[in-house]
Amino acid sequence: MPAISFVLPHAVYWLGLILFPLICMWATWRARGAAIAKVPTLTVAYMFWLCAGFTGLHRFYVRSRLAWLYLPLFAGVLFCNGEVKSARQATSSVRQELRSATTELDRAEAQLRRTPSASAPAARRDAARARQQTAQTRMDAATALHDRWHAAAAVFGAAIAAFLIVDAFLLPGLVRRQAERERREPLRRFEPVAPPPDLHQLGTGEDPTLKVKTAATRWLDLVTDKSGELVAYWTLLSIFVYYYEVVARFVFNSPTNWAHESMFLMFGMQYLIAGAYGYRVDAHVRVDVLYVKLSDRAKAMVDVATSVFFFIFVCTMLATGWIFMSDSIRLGEVSFTEWGIQYWPVKIAIPVGAVLLLLQGVSKLAKDIQVLRLGRA
Repeated sequence: MPAISFVLPHAVYWLGLILFPLICMWATWRARGAAIAKVPTLTVAYMFWLCAGFTGLHRFYVRSRLAWLYLPLFAGVLFCNGEVKSARQATSSVRQELRSATTELDRAEAQLRRTPSASAPAARRDAARARQQTAQTRMDAATALHDRWHAAAAVFGAAIAAFLIVDAFLLPGLVRRQAERERREPLRRFEPVAPPPDLHQLGTGEDPTLKVKTAATRWLDLVTDKSGELVAYWTLLSIFVYYYEVVARFVFNSPTNWAHESMFLMFGMQYLIAGAYGYRVDAHVRVDVLYVKLSDRAKAMVDVATSVFFFIFVCTMLATGWIFMSDSIRLGEVSFTEWGIQYWPVKIAIPVGAVLLLLQGVSKLAKDIQVLRLGRA
């Protein structure tokens, strides 16, 4: 199979982190209450064709029996690529032996030129020459084996590619015929799934202000909710990236470094920005033996008293994060890998997360005061 040398451009990465969740939020909003047909659609079929067509998933989607033809071809690609990997390792080992024998031969010949009558250098030269010839023979055999398995993988891959090209033209007709077979089934409407009963993890969901809403905190909570929803869709983005990495690694023998680096940077920013949302819905686990037994009013009193430490922590995070961000922007900090992604947008997430936490802390304090004033949540 041919190697894939694609490296994700930096601009595409940063724009994707912004545009992808916005598109997901828009699509989710648009899908609420919309009628969704049970019949297959051409858009979904082409999505399967593009992303997983090499396994015949697009034909499974339209219930075509010819989908089973893709599976043995794909299995052949995986098997041949495994043999290519083994042959590459064997070739690397033999190449090292060949280099060692060539170096030993060069040294023996150099010494023999200085002392032509010496017998020891001549013996070492003959031994090194024999080792070199043996290693060269093994090298030729290993290279030939590698090329044969690589060619076999290319044949299976070419067959899959040919089927995909043909299916690209046949797919509209396949979808239309399958839709006609399923057209008699009634439409169903997409309705929001009822949330399961509240079963909080021990140490969460104890905040007495969870159901408190005031005019003063409504906009602060909205900012927190939307920022949490925005970065939550990054998790879906990671599915596509890791899917690409698995296919590139095991199908095309082209592992990447940028896929892993882009995702752990993304999840780091997600952790920082989503912290305020976790604080609002009381998803951060607290370890205590007293708080869970207190009344709503007592809990609010404890939260007001301990909010001092919260604001000290958030303000410290904001101040230090601002320093980290400023230094990173000023120095044009990039990663030390060959991808060389910019680090300053990642550092910006530190003060942004701190600001979101600060705003949510203000909202939480206002709600606690409201609980104290009313005497209950």
